[in-house]
Amino acid sequence: MVRVALPVPMHRSFDYICTGPACVGARVRVSFANRDLVGMIVAVGVEPDIALSKLKAVDAVLDEQPLFDSVLWDLLHFAAQYYHHPLGEVLMHAAPAALRKGEQASYQAIRRYQMTEQGAQAQAEDFKRAPQQWRLLQLLQQRSLTPSELREQDISPSAIRALQDKAIITSVDALPQLQPWAYQQAQQGHQLNQEQAVAVAALKQASERAEGSVWLLEGVTGSGKTEVYLQAMAPVLEAGKQVLVLVPEIGLTPQTVARFNDRFDVPIVALHSGLSESERLQGWLHGRDNQAAIIIGTRSAIFTPCPQLGMLIIDEEHDLSFKQQDGFRYSARDLAVKRAHAQRVPLLLGTATPSLETLANVEAKRYHHVQLSQRAGQAQLARHKVIDLKQVRLQHGLSEPLLAHMQQHLAAGNQVLLFLNRRGFASALICHECGWVGQCARCEHPFTVHQQARNLQCHHCGAERSIPHQCHACGSSQLITQGLGTEQLEEALGQLLPEYPVLRIDRDSTRRKGQLAAHLESAASGEFPILIGTQMLAKGHHFPDVTLVALLDVDGALYSSDFRAAERLGQLYTQVAGRAGRASKPGVVVLQTHHPEHPLLQELVNNGYHDFARSALAERKLAMLPPAASMALIRSEATQAQDAEQLLQAMANTLQGSSEVIVLGPMSAPMARKAGRFRFQLLLHSASRQALHQHLRAKRSELEALPQGRKARWSLDIDPQDFT
Repeated sequence: MVRVALPVPMHRSFDYICTGPACVGARVRVSFANRDLVGMIVAVGVEPDIALSKLKAVDAVLDEQPLFDSVLWDLLHFAAQYYHHPLGEVLMHAAPAALRKGEQASYQAIRRYQMTEQGAQAQAEDFKRAPQQWRLLQLLQQRSLTPSELREQDISPSAIRALQDKAIITSVDALPQLQPWAYQQAQQGHQLNQEQAVAVAALKQASERAEGSVWLLEGVTGSGKTEVYLQAMAPVLEAGKQVLVLVPEIGLTPQTVARFNDRFDVPIVALHSGLSESERLQGWLHGRDNQAAIIIGTRSAIFTPCPQLGMLIIDEEHDLSFKQQDGFRYSARDLAVKRAHAQRVPLLLGTATPSLETLANVEAKRYHHVQLSQRAGQAQLARHKVIDLKQVRLQHGLSEPLLAHMQQHLAAGNQVLLFLNRRGFASALICHECGWVGQCARCEHPFTVHQQARNLQCHHCGAERSIPHQCHACGSSQLITQGLGTEQLEEALGQLLPEYPVLRIDRDSTRRKGQLAAHLESAASGEFPILIGTQMLAKGHHFPDVTLVALLDVDGALYSSDFRAAERLGQLYTQVAGRAGRASKPGVVVLQTHHPEHPLLQELVNNGYHDFARSALAERKLAMLPPAASMALIRSEATQAQDAEQLLQAMANTLQGSSEVIVLGPMSAPMARKAGRFRFQLLLHSASRQALHQHLRAKRSELEALPQGRKARWSLDIDPQDFT
């Protein structure tokens, strides 16, 4: 008999008959409710709860050995308990998608493209009308490349086929050669300043002690945190240990991989959602088999097996993307702390704007703290300037003082970065005659106007409509746009400053694979004097010629109902401002606002994030808000508003009765309707984390048994970060 955890929303496992050899941690394929599922064995030799005649047999045992090592196995069980999520879903979430579908956990042949002898004789003049084919040849002159690497370089399949047809390149399919890797340093590290040297020395001692300590590396933007990472990693790699590095989003992965490749001649793998299922599995196997010295990935890479793990690094630890917002709602940063303690390796949390949770742990002496207060090299901290927009004439969101600053910096041969966290052309389409607003019927939220795509898009549910020629209410043709988006800003700058090329970097301009990397390369090269970007440009990017950064509109975050809004704005402002003056040229940061007197803006501009965060943490303690207290958020949604609200009201009644847990709600979610479903929330608050979790465990079966749950969906979010 085996007990199997299945990827179903049920807090229990299921017994099956298994006649062959099986071990805990192996995957099995079973029949469940008239469908085939892949699950994981959590116990063998168990006594079934029901008669043997009613038990089904396992269809197939897929693994001879456990999929996860003992450390990860324990971590996943902890995660299931802490986040109150079904164990089967947690275990299968941690496995690559190919393994979740039942594929073998073994290496597959990898296709690599390489140049033929004929290709080596090719000349540039032969490809005057096929520049992409010539660029492909230049790439293959350096080394053979896989299909995914060519996609990242934005090489089209047609260019590949054309060169194959000419016998200029060829492809070879081969299994990867497994062999031990040896540490080699490709380049010498940069000269460290005193603060960097102290940080590297402290981390080296922590690695040698193998005590599982956590370190906050708090460094101002441009202070050389990555150089500290690299030099702290060197002795770990030299000892034959692996390093796992988490970055907040895919956009930072290529530049991180490139930076590490330049420094270390060791095998490096990247793990992120932009890879195919096969590529992701191969990278996961390389980590598991110690065939990768450095594993760089986004959130889910925290579950990568690393038998020789020697160090964990989380870059931009404050970033919201480290918290999964749907399904299994876990925090990769918090699980990294647990994993570092379990494997007795140091965890390095790097950021210029630490989260208040991390600062609270530093104050409580649970984390060590090292600071970098100076920019690396000759770079100086940027100057800050606030423009009061009251009674100031704006041209497409740009004030005259800002335009004057831009012309001054551009005339000096420098770059300007304009930050506007709103993609599209305009926030809404309205009728000038009757006031009708183009609205998504499923979300009851205005459509965003996308001029280049010639359509209206809902950024919440993805619905699209063509731009109407007439008002749907009165038939008028006087339709106008309202609000500013990056598309409109790009178009306006083409008219206001036509002599300076503009590069826009947002989700719309980087949809195709390889476009983001190409745009970032163009931005860093100085090819485009004016850069326009959303939050994608706020983190980790180095543009040496940017001397002016302007934030056009952040006022909306000043009066948010979310208690974390001030912290998010402080982090965003500091990160965006950090793109200015990162090299030898001095930088200026300009903030346009209608509320220059706001205490938050005054604190950030005059004292910086460091002082703001400490005062914000003190306020949280007085208000008994996280991290001074613990929270859980229960969300419900249904096609009928009363169904969602009634479910949470029944849950609130069930959860009442604890002297240590306060139940608030139910209340309508800030975004009350999304994708046709009405949304409500129930907030649980407690000064004791332990009391909150004990109360939830004690009431879980009652909550799951509520009859109102048949008409509405609900989910539980522990330590919620987003209340929308």
